[in-house]
Amino acid sequence: MRALLAFSRGVDAMNDIFGRIADWAVLAACAISAGNAFIRYGLSMSSNAWLEVQWYLFAATVMLGAAYTLNRNEHVRVDLVYGSVSARARLWIDILGIIFFLLPGMVLLAWMTFPFFWDSLIRGEGSPNAGGLLRWPVKILMPIGFALVSLQGLSELVKRIATLRGVDPATAHLAEYHRPEQ
Repeated sequence: MRALLAFSRGVDAMNDIFGRIADWAVLAACAISAGNAFIRYGLSMSSNAWLEVQWYLFAATVMLGAAYTLNRNEHVRVDLVYGSVSARARLWIDILGIIFFLLPGMVLLAWMTFPFFWDSLIRGEGSPNAGGLLRWPVKILMPIGFALVSLQGLSELVKRIATLRGVDPATAHLAEYHRPEQ
């Protein structure tokens, strides 16, 4: 179990880094959006590349930030049952959800989106818009993002099993439940 917890800590650390990248992508997208709006409406100039950079950064925010969100336990879950069961039952709900829903879905999506990226890379696919960007850099975010969520799912699975077994006191917080603020 010690090796699995070390793996889990490594995955968590890696996804913390990708989470920070996603944070900076939000800031960059906002700055580019504001600058682009000023140039477009204030100076009557425009660039499709800058518009595309905005949605590339948005894609990076979503695809790189998803695993970080799972790591922070801030993802969306159905609260109807989860909030009314014991801590041990919540851990089992998480374990079964990870095994039967999260991991199969994310692995399948990572597998299915890789050829989408690869085809774009091989063909040198570019934007159909004048002055647009290459498409493969944004398309690689899909298999990377789904693979990161898969790895984080494995990390969460290890942590929940460790919590159930009482092996790692650092994972005890996973049994706690905090109702989402609305």
